[in-house]
Amino acid sequence: MSNNGLLSLSSTTAGGIVVVHIDGILDATTREQFSDYLDTVAEDHGPDMILDLGKVTFMDSRALGLIVHHWQRSTTAGGNFALVSVQYPSSKVMWVTGLSQRLPLFDTLDEALAAFTA
Repeated sequence: MSNNGLLSLSSTTAGGIVVVHIDGILDATTREQFSDYLDTVAEDHGPDMILDLGKVTFMDSRALGLIVHHWQRSTTAGGNFALVSVQYPSSKVMWVTGLSQRLPLFDTLDEALAAFTA
């Protein structure tokens, strides 16, 4: 678990896939913490990854860029990648950039896991 007061990160596994739980702000003040955590998770668990964004209170374009980087890294390595519980008010940047149409977004963890096994 990684926590600096602005951002708390933890991970669990579901269906053999690591789920990163993100709680707080994703911006310049937390970018390095977020990046390091995702790198560590990818090294420890391989290319399959689900990011639970349900408790993200704000996301900027650089954080979104980091998510896109990990999505591309995961899929290039043959992995499954998904974002779950994305809240529009705190993640508007996904819609402004048009990435909400391209990124694998799911309402729930179960939906993401079902898509992986389909």
